[in-house]
Amino acid sequence: MEKNAKIYVAGHRGLVGSAIYRNLQAKGYTNIITRTHSELDLTNQSAVNEFFAKEKPEYVFLAAAHVGGIGANSTHPAAFIYQNMMIGFNIVEAAYQNGVKKLMNLGSTCIYPKMAPQPLKEEYLLTGQLEPTNDAYAVAKISVIKLCTKYNIEYGTNYLSVMPTNLYGPGDNYDLQGSHVLPALIRKFHEAKTSGEDIVHLWGDGSPEREFLYSEDLADAVVYLMENCDAKDLRTETGDFVNVGTGKDQTIKSVAELVRDVVYADAKGRTCVMEWDPSKPNGTPKKLCDVSRLTALGWKATTDFKAGIEKSYEDFKARF
Repeated sequence: MEKNAKIYVAGHRGLVGSAIYRNLQAKGYTNIITRTHSELDLTNQSAVNEFFAKEKPEYVFLAAAHVGGIGANSTHPAAFIYQNMMIGFNIVEAAYQNGVKKLMNLGSTCIYPKMAPQPLKEEYLLTGQLEPTNDAYAVAKISVIKLCTKYNIEYGTNYLSVMPTNLYGPGDNYDLQGSHVLPALIRKFHEAKTSGEDIVHLWGDGSPEREFLYSEDLADAVVYLMENCDAKDLRTETGDFVNVGTGKDQTIKSVAELVRDVVYADAKGRTCVMEWDPSKPNGTPKKLCDVSRLTALGWKATTDFKAGIEKSYEDFKARF
């Protein structure tokens, strides 16, 4: 990408989009365009078409999405499948109609089957049943991956997709009704610390194993891929996409203990007890990315997990 190329970051206020925006600025890109949801409803096809026809972006980062944790996915599956499919389909089609040079589609590793072999390889896509608690979101993301791949094959476009593992970092969503596990843990432990509560109640039994990627690392990965790779470089039999992660995981229980240690680091010896509720869903038992293809393309994550949590907690305290 040329430094003065017109670049559209869809979803620039979210966890991923804001990190991509900061990364592009830091690397000297000077012509980045954005729109808030109130300025442009990405589920409205005619509005998206009008925007692309007027602005003619050369490069697009598709980071806009309707996202949430197990609770939100389970409660509002219709919204998750409809909104995410509409956002993805509208942007990809408008990009094609208006001659976008390259597009980066942000997906999620929830696309893989619940009981897929570990670590997750790209070729495991559509080889088994999805995790029921987020299958609506997964189906939407799979559809957009396939759409990008089929456009590449039929129309000769250059649309890449990445599948990030669980993300956390500055600008995260800390709403307990809709957040992912790590920001929810930060908020719960912080509220317990400030209120003096001795017990923190957590969903599940703590046994699932999860991998976490700092959002700034993801942003660096996707900008790197946009600068250095084409869709053909990512192609497998299942689509033009690649996993992005650290290649390391740990149990939710150990993650919770680490978050608690970070939050209570300044509590002068005070701490709290974690009480798990096994009647609540655990989600997929294990979800670890195989990142060997990404490593071969020349990129690796660099942020230490504890350091990333510390930065995230500082961000939380600054905002709440």
